[in-house]
Formats: sequence, C-alpha cells, structure tokens
Amino acid sequence: MTSRNEPRRRYNPATLSDEDLVNAAKVELLHTTIAYEELMRRYQRTLFNVCARYLGNERDADDVCQEVMLKVLHGLKQFEGKAKFKTWLYSITYNECITQYRKEKRKRRLLDALSLDDQDEAIEPEPIAGEAPGLNALLSHVNPIDREILVLRFVAELEFQEIADIMRMGLSATKMRYKRALEKLRNQIDSPFI
Repeated sequence: MTSRNEPRRRYNPATLSDEDLVNAAKVELLHTTIAYEELMRRYQRTLFNVCARYLGNERDADDVCQEVMLKVLHGLKQFEGKAKFKTWLYSITYNECITQYRKEKRKRRLLDALSLDDQDEAIEPEPIAGEAPGLNALLSHVNPIDREILVLRFVAELEFQEIADIMRMGLSATKMRYKRALEKLRNQIDSPFI
C-alpha cells in the first residue's frame, strides 16, 4: 500500500492493451477514471456507429451510448475477462439497443393507436453524419436480428464467433443469418424500385 506522501505511478493509458486498461481501471475506479476513459475513448466512435445503425437515428444512439458507458463503469469491477473486453462491451451495447428499440416500437404503436402521429410513417430514419443516407433505408428492410449481425460484422468489425457469443446464437446459425441478410440487401440494391 502506498503512503499519502508517495507519488502515484504515472502511465500512458494509450500504450496499454484493453486487458491492461481493464485491470488498471478495476484498481483505480475508486480514485480516478484514467484507464476507464481510455477504454471508452477507444471504442466511443464505433460504439456510436453500431447504435446508430441499429436504431436508425443519432438521438437514440447517443442515449444508448451514454447508458452503455454507465453500465461499463459500474460493471467493470465484476468483469471477469472470460471474453475480450470488446466482446463484453458490444454485448452490453446489443442488449441496450434491443431495449431502446422495443421502447421506441411500443411508443410508435401507442401513437399510431391514438392517431397522434400520422406523418411519422412516411419519415425515413435520419442519416448518420458522414454516411450514405441509402444505407439506413436498406438496413430498415432487414429484420432487427439480421441488422445487428451486419452492424456488428461491418461497423464493429467483430469475428463471427464474437457475434455469436454476443447474440447467444450458434456459430453456424450466425453465419447463415449473415449470408441471408447480405442476399436480402443485394436484392434491395438490385431492385429498380429503390
């Protein structure tokens, strides 16, 4: 144990691996958040892009990202390291996106039932800054599970086994759904009605 007069060891968090940062964060979290902040900085952009692609808009994506970061902050002490930090992070993200998607779906059904929001059905999901607006429209034609597989593969750049673990599916089922989702997107792109 260090005394109050003894200086704390300084380190450059950018040079550490995710595993080293997780270990440092577990020790530091009562006193400082340097390691945690570096972990979040590394994944912040991809995390946001995954959420935005899955949810279809930046407002909900930002809300979910904030919730994910809080869950990581509070859950880091219990993270056992059985999976990579990246896989654990995207598992939390996936679950939070599903929760948000269900909330929005219930809200839309209620508004439709009350006939308060007739014009929203014609509105396309808002494009993500710097991205082609057509991709969101294409992804809206894929069911939510297949969309998440595509997003985790292309945006988060996860391996199929990591995606299968996050989604609690078998590896072969994950690959098959991925292949079918790609075929559906190709058909949408080739369709003259887009």
